[in-house]
Formats: sequence, C-alpha cells, structure tokens
Amino acid sequence: MFKIVSDGSCDFSSAEVKQYGIDVIPFYITFDQSTYLKEGVDISKDGYFNRLLNEKNLFPKTSQPNPQDYAEVYTPHLKAGFDIISLTISSKLSGSYQSAVIASEMLKEEYPERTIAIIDSESACIGQGLILKEIIKMRDAGLNLDKTVENAHKVLKSTNLYFTLDTLEYLKKGGRIGPTTALVGGILGLRPIMQFIQGTVSQIDNVRGKKKALELMQEAAVEVLRDAKDNVSVSVGHILSEDDALKFKTNIEKELGIKVEDQVTEVGATIGTHAGPGAFAFAYCRKYACL
Repeated sequence: MFKIVSDGSCDFSSAEVKQYGIDVIPFYITFDQSTYLKEGVDISKDGYFNRLLNEKNLFPKTSQPNPQDYAEVYTPHLKAGFDIISLTISSKLSGSYQSAVIASEMLKEEYPERTIAIIDSESACIGQGLILKEIIKMRDAGLNLDKTVENAHKVLKSTNLYFTLDTLEYLKKGGRIGPTTALVGGILGLRPIMQFIQGTVSQIDNVRGKKKALELMQEAAVEVLRDAKDNVSVSVGHILSEDDALKFKTNIEKELGIKVEDQVTEVGATIGTHAGPGAFAFAYCRKYACL
C-alpha cells in the first residue's frame, strides 16, 4: 500500500481530499509580496477571485510549495512504513516538481527502504485532477506502486486540457501578452481557446465572444469523444462561471449520452491568476482500466 500526495494545482475541494484519503500541499498566494497565504487554508478560492474581480489594481502572485512543505507531509507516511506517489503540476509551469524532488532527496538517507515516486502530470488544474483520480482508483483496486506509476504515465499522456478566458487582462498583468494585444482583444471581444500540450500552453484558436468559444469547445469535445466516450473520464472547470460550466456539462452528457461523474470544479489560483474570473476549462483522460 502507498500514500498519495498532490500539490494544490489538482484543485480538489477539502471534501474530496477527505473522501479520497490523500494529502494536498497548497500553493502560496501573496497580495503584497511579503505576506504569503496558503490557498484553501488561509484564503478560499471564492475569496481570492472575488478580490481579484473587485480590486482592479490588485496584482497577486502565486508561489509553489517549497521542499520543506513536501518533507513535512512525506515524513509521517515514511515513518509509518508507507511508500508515496506524489503528483505535481507541469514542471514547465512551476517549480513544484523540483521542490518535491528536493524533499525526496532530503529524506532518502533517513528512509532508504522507502520509495517516493514523483510524477510530473504535464498538466494542471482539472487535467491534473483527472490524473489524480485515476491514481486513486488504482490504489483502491489494489495495484502496487510500480504498476500504478506505469499506468499513471500512460494516463497523463492521454490527458487533454482546453480552456478559454473571459478577458485578456490577467494574461497582460502576468506578462504573458503585451498591452497592445490585450487592448485589441478587448475591443474586438476576442476569446482565445488554449490547450495544454506536453506540459505547456498553446493557443489553438481565437474567436469573437465567449458564447462562440464555448460552442466551438463543445463541438470539438463531442467530435473527439464520440467514439471513446466509454473509455474516458471527463471534467469541467470554471472560475466564477458556474452557469457556463453546468450548461456545458449538461450539453456534453446529452450529446454523448453519458453521465459525467465529476461535479464541476472551481479552478484555483495556480492557473487562475493568469486566466482570471470568467475562465472556463474542459479536460478528459483515458481511464486506467481502459488502457
């Protein structure tokens, strides 16, 4: 038996963390560059994004868990005789994976007989969350650590995550796009449709209006999943855009004739700082049992 740990990018609720019997190590948020709050511990997702929405001059930043944060979670499990599988956000987006590796190296001498398998999800938010849930299913099915790690890498290679934004303002604030691009995009009402590819973000389309963006994403999802609907797990996420997410989920279920098991997910600050309120995301991955 092994224990499962993830960084906070998986966007599990506190209820899910308890339900699945895992540990989640939160990211940090700062509004003033000196006081750092743990997401989901010191500040809620809603509290964070409502501040972002209502305080226009606010420019918060996020910071990954440090090696000590990981070591403090790993140590009790190692001491109790458990191995660990630890899942992180894409290493191309954050230093969280490296923090986990450093923590593992720190503890190796003290617990040489134990294994800490660190997996780079090559994804984030609901994409990472889907991979995490497949790992949980493997644990509950009695798979050993080595087989679970092997399958987890196959699952993550099958994971696709798409999202669209309500505004380009937060990408501008984060330096991801220039002010001219943001201004033109705002005037024209442009909405980028973006995808995670091998751990990085790539823009695949640019359409006018959020309604059109959601329609295109729905059409693409139905087309891609129609012949694989029984073999994949699906997740829908949002930032202060629950109505859009619920409508998308309902439409997908109707079009494909399936039941999306996961409830819609509130995307957290790790990705949300750059996406901003109103963002919408859709992800799917292959079920480990169907590999």
